[in-house]
Amino acid sequence: MNSVPSADAEAQSSPPRLSADHPGINELFAALAYGEVAAFYRLTEEARMAPDLRGRISMAAMAAAEMGHFELLREALERRNVDVVAAMSKYAGALDNYHRLTMPSTWLEALVKTYIGDALAADFYLQIADGLPDEVADVVRAVLAETKHSQFVLEEVRRAVTASARQRSRLALWSRRLLGEAITQAQYVLADRDELADLVVSGAAGLAQLAGFFDRLQQTHDARMRELGLA
Repeated sequence: MNSVPSADAEAQSSPPRLSADHPGINELFAALAYGEVAAFYRLTEEARMAPDLRGRISMAAMAAAEMGHFELLREALERRNVDVVAAMSKYAGALDNYHRLTMPSTWLEALVKTYIGDALAADFYLQIADGLPDEVADVVRAVLAETKHSQFVLEEVRRAVTASARQRSRLALWSRRLLGEAITQAQYVLADRDELADLVVSGAAGLAQLAGFFDRLQQTHDARMRELGLA
């Protein structure tokens, strides 16, 4: 006869949810907040690369959405009595370095970075959110919610790579570079910020699961490459 697992056994088999007072939560919000500000400036700059008004408007709309997300994080940090600017500043180096190393040279590269790069960041933070208290996880998920603007990127890139095998090959290499740089910078941040690293390890059910954490980023990246027609 099959036995029914007890409540105690179920509790032991699943990772405990972190306390809302965990210091890594402030670090998580701060990293996200700087990411939104950096994305706003990146998108407004890359909008100038658009070949037409439709592209510029789409990029501008995405930039506006980033600042809306920043406001959610600013409010969340202020509720926790955190100096928003000081907290964000700690993450400027790594995120600015990522954008410096992945600066697009063409409109299509800018579109792929918008779709792939931003999605990688979202995957990273959403994995952490799974182990967070509900009120914290809700903020993270609201900030990282996908918008309808991604459809514009999909259509533009698919059309280009369908018409040119050379573009497909070049953009596939570019997307792999984005993955490599994103993982490298994420590892730098985790090595430098103990509170955030502890949050990741705790949310990922322990240090043994950290390799799987990055493996899952690879898997979702591969899926998005297929969506764009790059694999």
